[in-house]
Amino acid sequence: MSFKDYHIILASNSPRRKELLRGLDIAFDVRVQPDIAETYPESAAPADVAGYISREKANAYKDTITEHELIITADTVVIVGNKILGKPANNDEAKEMLRKISGRKHQVVTGVCLTTTEKQHCFSVSTDVTFKNLTEKEIEYYVETYSPLDKAGAYGIQEWIGYVGVTALEGSYFNVMGLPVQRIWEELNNL
Repeated sequence: MSFKDYHIILASNSPRRKELLRGLDIAFDVRVQPDIAETYPESAAPADVAGYISREKANAYKDTITEHELIITADTVVIVGNKILGKPANNDEAKEMLRKISGRKHQVVTGVCLTTTEKQHCFSVSTDVTFKNLTEKEIEYYVETYSPLDKAGAYGIQEWIGYVGVTALEGSYFNVMGLPVQRIWEELNNL
């Protein structure tokens, strides 16, 4: 059975994830269950957290999917110095996160699960991103203009801050946007 035999469901309201999945020319619908906890054990290694959360999201859908549905769940985290930067709660926290990634390399890890009624396949993709030393003026401008409160690490690489701040990228650009579409394409074709 090919992935094209499934009705694909993206379990995310993220406009970036929708845009990226559309880029694969795959027909899909969006289905989002409210109030799925995005928590993880404190003992989890930072690199494993996105995979853990994407699996938890997938498990929340297991009882609702039908035989011919394939659900895609994902979670993205930013890791700086072995610490996870999630989504900032407010503008001050967003500015603090940007100060932490300023002038440094950090990792963006996206965990993805492909789940059907019969099987589940989960994987993670990691990308290294390096930022120049951001000025306080640049940080304030970005946070006030783009309001990145819905983004892990308080930035979107596809926005102004990525244009002026990113000096190096090792890995998938689309992974940093929130969905490693090249790897998803490979995994779907290997189902």
